[in-house]
Amino acid sequence: MAKITKPFQIQPASIMSQLPTQFFATLVSKVNRQTALGHDVINLGQGNPDLPTPSHIVSKLKEAAENPLYHKYSPFTGYSFLKEAIAKRYKEDYDVDLDPETEVAILFGGKTGLVQLPQILLNPGDLCLVPDPGYPDYWSGVALAQAKMSFMPLRAENRFLPDYEAISKADRENAKLMFLNYPNNPTAAAAPLSFYEDTVSFAANHGIVVASDFAYGAIGFDGRRPVSFLQAEGAKEVGLEFYTLSKTYNMAGWRVGFALGNAKLISLINQLQDHIYVSLFGGIQAAAAEALTAPQQCVEELVSTYASRRDAFFGAIHGIGWEADKPAGSFFSWLPVPKGFTSVSFADMLLEQAHVAVAPGIGFGTHGEGYVRVGLLSSEERLREAAARIGSLGLFR
Repeated sequence: MAKITKPFQIQPASIMSQLPTQFFATLVSKVNRQTALGHDVINLGQGNPDLPTPSHIVSKLKEAAENPLYHKYSPFTGYSFLKEAIAKRYKEDYDVDLDPETEVAILFGGKTGLVQLPQILLNPGDLCLVPDPGYPDYWSGVALAQAKMSFMPLRAENRFLPDYEAISKADRENAKLMFLNYPNNPTAAAAPLSFYEDTVSFAANHGIVVASDFAYGAIGFDGRRPVSFLQAEGAKEVGLEFYTLSKTYNMAGWRVGFALGNAKLISLINQLQDHIYVSLFGGIQAAAAEALTAPQQCVEELVSTYASRRDAFFGAIHGIGWEADKPAGSFFSWLPVPKGFTSVSFADMLLEQAHVAVAPGIGFGTHGEGYVRVGLLSSEERLREAAARIGSLGLFR
């Protein structure tokens, strides 16, 4: 046996040190510390659906798991029946026509596609426009591509929509990709069709690919269905929409998502995934198709549940003097921090003194400072209790 004369060292690639800090990992560790001390923490800081997957979807998985057809490798780009199911759902919900074979790509969860797209389109040093505040994993994909970001501020006075006129001439000319997300995480704002029409024009005139993150596309309140980017004329010429079953059907752990739209971009996503995956387990694809094609009563009930939770929570926080606008969509609320606090100091105080976990706005970008994000992911009773605990601190009187 050869003698080892010096310590063996692992030297990671430089890209590993360039990845952004996983914001939610820090939040989870803080919550775990309080829980370990024996405190009953009401965790409203994360975006993990708290309700089970509807039983008819689970039953379909059980049935499909026994089918020997699915015990083999799935087709590289997934089964046609699942792509046909998502195309059918988009036609019924948004009157958008999609070719299942050329305009739909199956993803290992929506996050996967959002992180892959910058690696497909951006060379080192290329520019991507990113919303601020926004979903932190947009940053991850840009970092892996060794590209650069320019942040588009989302401000209350502009209904948390980016102002394209405020983007510098240099950034408009140099950007190759832009991320959007409505209903929005973290601000819970919605976007009208007119905004997407402006987006198509802006993107086409400047050669910018649009990536619309439609993760919360099923969750709109007060009788308003969220608008899909693909409903705007010309959208498929300039970009993609990313959809996931995680929020619509409480299937976060199932990891089923889709990229939809521009055929060339879909082909590129499939090309990259051919080198990484052999598609999803067929039984999960069958269950996902069941979710999309079965009667959508479970989705209607889910949206109704979130609407009731929203009303219960906002009634309670208004009762303690915490004033904020109700969310238009998603299962989040975006609440202003009281004077004298940063978003982190306020979130830390709520966790340590009220044992209520919320997400500091700064974790979503510079323009998230001054807010905290609260998830409507607990029962109405627990949401009211969270408001009462916060109210007992006397911060809003």
